[in-house]
Amino acid sequence: MHGVIAVFFILLATLPPLRPELQPEEVRRLVLRAQKGESQALAQLYEAFVQRIFRYIAYRVASSADAEDLTAEVFLKMVEGLREYRWTGAPFEAWLYSIAAARVIDFRRRSTRRQHSALSEELSADEAHPEEQLQAAQEVDMLRQALRALSAEQQTILVLRFIQRKSHQEVAEIVGKSVTAVKSIQHRALIELSARLGSSEKVRHYLRGSSDV
Repeated sequence: MHGVIAVFFILLATLPPLRPELQPEEVRRLVLRAQKGESQALAQLYEAFVQRIFRYIAYRVASSADAEDLTAEVFLKMVEGLREYRWTGAPFEAWLYSIAAARVIDFRRRSTRRQHSALSEELSADEAHPEEQLQAAQEVDMLRQALRALSAEQQTILVLRFIQRKSHQEVAEIVGKSVTAVKSIQHRALIELSARLGSSEKVRHYLRGSSDV
């Protein structure tokens, strides 16, 4: 599915780089401190994960404003539930992603009209010409719409793999499935995504090749 991956990388080119990830033991120490009421540890957890949670949500809802609101709700839920949080062997961020997924599902149930993606603030305008920015925005918008047509599980795995740049093993730990299952779901999702994007003139030239990812 090299063509579909090319579209993902067009999307990635419009985004600022992610903050470096904290090591699991660093996260564990911060969580333990935050559970004791240390506001600085809470702030550090927020800074460590807010960008990733925002990106995860932003490609599953229609506008950046909605994504910002839902991201704020996720971290409010984190603060409210942190004292009861217990380590289960899964990464701490798996808990955050589960909260984010629930907020997105709830938002979609409540939302009856969300069609346009507000992408202008996410486009990196330093180098690109206006025409290139417009084309990139259109391609990213098509990709977002195609992503939102997939199942919640497929969306989660594709966003974690290609937007968050997680390995298959990391995704498996976050979603609680085997690496084999993650690869299978990813493969089926890319086939569906390729079919949806392949119907569009503007992205058809990216949809070449049929190698497995």
